[in-house]
Amino acid sequence: MKLAFTYTGHHSAGHEWERRDLYEWLTDVFEAPSVPVKRGTTGLIKEHVTTEFLNEGWAMEARLDQEANLRVTAMKDDVAFQLQTGNMSRAPYDLLKMQYLCTSGKIKAAAIALPTVKAAKIMGDNIANAERVIRELQLFEKVITVPVLVVAFD
Repeated sequence: MKLAFTYTGHHSAGHEWERRDLYEWLTDVFEAPSVPVKRGTTGLIKEHVTTEFLNEGWAMEARLDQEANLRVTAMKDDVAFQLQTGNMSRAPYDLLKMQYLCTSGKIKAAAIALPTVKAAKIMGDNIANAERVIRELQLFEKVITVPVLVVAFD
């Protein structure tokens, strides 16, 4: 796995992660040549990301609300992170969860990591991809107001 690109322009998301000294750390998580990106490696990708986040003290599988069984991959202080390597239909839902956390005052910035469209095709059918999520963030800029950094990996 390697970092392909980031999209920092959604409500100045890049700035939000940089001012918390988390941007470089987060992008470095996806510089992992020993983690293959191919069909059947979703578990290895999740395991690598989980280990990296736990080592930095993030709360994993953080609940949005005590009553709802809805979670994001990780939270720390006022930021949330979501790894999406599943079906494309889940990605907009992830953005909605991040917006809820922001609206409820629990976070001020978020990030979502996804494979590029090329990597998603290698990983399986109809897998979420960064390019499409970026287009949707641009379309829904006035609806999804939480700054969302997109991290794309191959």
